[in-house]
Amino acid sequence: MLNGIRIIEIEGLGPGPFAAMLLADLGADVITIHRKGAPVTPGMPERSLLDRGKRSIALDLKDPHDLSVAQRLITTADALIEGFRPGVMEKLGLGPEPCHRLNPKLVFGRMTGWGQQSPLSGTAGHDLNYIALSGALWYASNPDTPPLTPATLVGDIGGGAMYLVTGILAGILNARTTGQGTVVDAAIYDGSAHMMNLLMSLRQTGNLSDSRGQSLLDGPHWSRTYTCADGGFISVQCLEPKFYACFLNLLDLSDDPEFAQQYDRTAWPHLTDRLAQIFGTQPRDHWAALFYGTDACVAPVLSPQEALDHPMNTTRRTWLDHDELRQAAAAPRFSTHVWQPKPSPKRGEHTEDILSELPPASSG
Repeated sequence: MLNGIRIIEIEGLGPGPFAAMLLADLGADVITIHRKGAPVTPGMPERSLLDRGKRSIALDLKDPHDLSVAQRLITTADALIEGFRPGVMEKLGLGPEPCHRLNPKLVFGRMTGWGQQSPLSGTAGHDLNYIALSGALWYASNPDTPPLTPATLVGDIGGGAMYLVTGILAGILNARTTGQGTVVDAAIYDGSAHMMNLLMSLRQTGNLSDSRGQSLLDGPHWSRTYTCADGGFISVQCLEPKFYACFLNLLDLSDDPEFAQQYDRTAWPHLTDRLAQIFGTQPRDHWAALFYGTDACVAPVLSPQEALDHPMNTTRRTWLDHDELRQAAAAPRFSTHVWQPKPSPKRGEHTEDILSELPPASSG
């Protein structure tokens, strides 16, 4: 879908590379500038899954010659992605102003935790810190327990990478109309707060409480996970009355008066305890089979390996093993284009090819 779009990515960590991967999945020509001679970041592989479908050039941006190469690359690009602390790109001579002089239509995508301008913009932080301060972490636990550390999906990916991609695509569309580029200030703090608006809409009807365990989606016995007899887990979220009725029917609880008042907050803790006892009597796969294919809104909690082997994946092929890596396929899907998995390059693998494509250096 993005054939003909070129993205220059300055090597970074986490949400920036993920955003660039998503754009590559969508067909953009993503060229990653990897640090020449730099060791791989601890914990990261030599060939990262997040680099799939990209091309790699190795440059030292502190070297005048390599900086000139980067500048020439930028003249050919629709967008650039960087994830440094505010001010770092400016020190390299690659801030928005000089880049826009080189390429007025460039969409300059900036990925940070705290934003380009804020009281904390110059300080370090990670996913958990950003979503803690934005309010997005507040409901991530049961009452009377500290909020859990969620997977990086909420902050780095949901509140960060996805908003960066949205901003870049919007910026490219605008540049094609106006001829003018823009700077995208994508802050995980902002994005993770913005994602709260679905929950915040429940406040309008009194269904979102500042007290954890008292809101429509984080307190009920019908909206949580339970531990099964074998230590596995089952998820339940039958919000609408007709789905709740199906849930009760399959558990032979339709005639139990205690379960009749689905939205009675005073009954939720007791009914949670009752369901915990019920689900604790059988292994997870027993419950998964009982509810499979019904409208009870119940599903087992699967690991990535189990998800790959599940019948759902047989049709969708959402999880796959490719290039000796387990990975999820591109999303969303399109009726006119079929995504094919591509390998991740070695660092600097395409340096010579990319150099041969560049316009000549300016004599000025």
